[in-house]
Amino acid sequence: MKKLLSLAILSFFCHTLSFGQSYFPKKNNWEKKNPAEFGMDVSKLKEAIEFARTHESTENPNLKIAHYESAFGREPFGYPVGPMKIRGSATGLIIYKGYVVGEWGDPNRVDLTFSVAKSFLSTTAGLAVSEGLIQSEQDLVYPYMAPIYPYDPARMLQNKADHLEEEDVFDLFDTDHNRKITWDHLLRQTSDWEGSLWGKPDWADRPAEGVKQKRTRPQNEPGSVYEYNDTRVNVLALALLNVWRKPLPFVLKEKVMDQIGASDTWRWTGYENSFVILDGEIVQSVSGGSHWGGGMMISAWDQARFGYLTLRNGAWNGKQIIPTSWLGKSKTPTPANPGYGFMNYFLNHDLKQIPSAPKSAFLHIGAGTNMIYVDQENDLVVVARWIPNGDKAELIRLILESLHKK
Repeated sequence: MKKLLSLAILSFFCHTLSFGQSYFPKKNNWEKKNPAEFGMDVSKLKEAIEFARTHESTENPNLKIAHYESAFGREPFGYPVGPMKIRGSATGLIIYKGYVVGEWGDPNRVDLTFSVAKSFLSTTAGLAVSEGLIQSEQDLVYPYMAPIYPYDPARMLQNKADHLEEEDVFDLFDTDHNRKITWDHLLRQTSDWEGSLWGKPDWADRPAEGVKQKRTRPQNEPGSVYEYNDTRVNVLALALLNVWRKPLPFVLKEKVMDQIGASDTWRWTGYENSFVILDGEIVQSVSGGSHWGGGMMISAWDQARFGYLTLRNGAWNGKQIIPTSWLGKSKTPTPANPGYGFMNYFLNHDLKQIPSAPKSAFLHIGAGTNMIYVDQENDLVVVARWIPNGDKAELIRLILESLHKK
């Protein structure tokens, strides 16, 4: 047993050392290399890229129209309340051993990345734990929360007497059920938080069982049931805003994106009504996705940098940006969903996401489909944008086949 443990420790340090000696791109300059230099099958790589080019999403490029043509647009209160934009064409990057070996489309174009924004959000939670703003992700959330004062200019112009009996502030965790929710529950989408935020009730998000059924069912015990729900993601974003006491895009820019040489073109926004007054300033609470608009607008290059950061265990050029322990927790599943870690880390343990990939591979995935594939065993990051979800596995299979000539 001791020998096995020693070998495991040695393997870990060798793995970490090899990462420490890796190439890290400077801002606005990611070095490209001929894939033949790495012994790759160039023809197979071209086949993969051509597959990505020709398998573009058939959804309307006008994302507002695409929204209303989808199930999202048919939800109760399903109208967008955040900015959207017309998307670009199929786009992607292949990063192998740290270098660009393939690209297609327009990687500079800034587009919505939908739920990949959740991975940025969970990162700000990890940084809050690292800096002691949150003692542990296992803590209950409500003791960290102060009353929230929404910024509502229309209401300020109304007759004050008409609102004498109404609260001027609200509490995110003021029910018996919500007071049992931990940060971990929110991060894993197992909280079953109850309530309404920014005009979007929790039951209005993807009520597959029917609106009446979802509205009247008892709340699940926190931690027991996984449910993908953007209202609850936005609850986490607002809770983290109150912990950091400054806009989350400021946190992400200073502590992550500037550190990894990201461009100045990405933007992380909220909704037209998601403003609060915090410490005397008007601050927007961001969206954790683009389900109702808003969220992260970002280029494929910057997506690749974030994916490369997670590939390198949260380290960048000798500096630990995201704690290694947080990356480990992010990739640890929960019994409620064995294929999901912290949002939005989709795991491949059961080989359902990418059957041809290693079980250790993971993906940051958003609608579109927007995918950042991260494969530490093969030292590979793939960004693929606007590819049908059903085609992403075949794209990765083709890329993996290109890594070594037969």
